[in-house]
Amino acid sequence: MTSEALPSEGIKKCDAHTYISTSCDATCDFGIQLGACLQAGDVLVLTGDLGAGKTQMTKGIAQGMGVHEEVTSPTFTIQMVYEGTTLPLYHFDLYRLNDAEQLGDTGLWDVLGADGPCVIEWGEQFLDELGDDGLDVYLTRLDSEVAAGIEPPRRISLHPRGARASQLVEQLAQRFDV
Repeated sequence: MTSEALPSEGIKKCDAHTYISTSCDATCDFGIQLGACLQAGDVLVLTGDLGAGKTQMTKGIAQGMGVHEEVTSPTFTIQMVYEGTTLPLYHFDLYRLNDAEQLGDTGLWDVLGADGPCVIEWGEQFLDELGDDGLDVYLTRLDSEVAAGIEPPRRISLHPRGARASQLVEQLAQRFDV
């Protein structure tokens, strides 16, 4: 799927702020659509339990931006940079951080508001430090909706903070209105 392709049939739009993904591939497809909307300086904070789909969504975001490299979660390196067609993608995993003072060592301050979007996994504890304009993306496994052993759907909830993030939510909603 390219960023020009239609959204996945595995994504159900509940409203402009809430979607249901029926599979890992659909979560990636959602990310592709989101990635195609991103601009330099955009900040996304992906929140969810282990296995909720944060890295899967980031893989889609990267693909939607034209990244051809394999995308993995930078749990130990904390930051990865991927070159997209027109913009770099800055991918952070802040799982191992527990204090805002540690953010200075991650390289995050160097790229926030810079020449590409930042996707931050496990950044919810640092929202105050990340600025007033960002899109918080909550991924929730809906384990109770399927039998044990079956991959559950995910709820994707979008919470914009600021004008640009609200614009992103609107652009994404339009992509799923086709």
